[in-house]
Amino acid sequence: MTSTPLEDYIEAHISPEPPRLTRLYRDTHLHHLYPRMCSGHLQGRILKMLTTMIAPKRVLELGAFTGYSAMCIAEGMPEGAELHTVEIDDEMADELQALFDESSRASDITLHIGDAEEIVPQLPGEWDMVFIDANKRRYPAYLNMILPRLAKGGYILADNTLWDGKVIEAPTHSDPQLQGILEFNRMVAEDPTLEKVILPLRDGLTLIRRLP
Repeated sequence: MTSTPLEDYIEAHISPEPPRLTRLYRDTHLHHLYPRMCSGHLQGRILKMLTTMIAPKRVLELGAFTGYSAMCIAEGMPEGAELHTVEIDDEMADELQALFDESSRASDITLHIGDAEEIVPQLPGEWDMVFIDANKRRYPAYLNMILPRLAKGGYILADNTLWDGKVIEAPTHSDPQLQGILEFNRMVAEDPTLEKVILPLRDGLTLIRRLP
């Protein structure tokens, strides 16, 4: 949970982290492996603000982990919107459901436990916004799965797209996660139907808009 002086300065000059998320972030670091996967204060406030700006009616999240990002997205959704979040780790089911049940947006959040590539095709309708933060090896497959169902003018937010800066290092086939990220980035960059920008935030956050 260490941070740099610059990170401390940034967090002191942005909207405060809601107390329930501060507790969730702390608990994630105390009780879970790989706590770095938790979005945290800065990225969480960005997710909340982007969601508020997009004002989506239907949101899909791939990769819930401990629920921090889902809570931020739900916080920014307009009234009557719905969030479907998919987590592959069945051991997280009870913890995540309890977290969502205690939220003021409980009725708007649906948790799905299992493989996103099996679950998402069974969910009806289009998506106005999708947050991808699941298995990096499968990012290209997620993109192919989502694009036909992404509303025109809809958004995809993809996390970890700079992969600790390794995207600019000499290619290696020993890291399948990096290979997945590289292929995803190539596919997005070469698709003329998508408007895109990569933010060098944490591990890289790509904002993608499907052109009308």
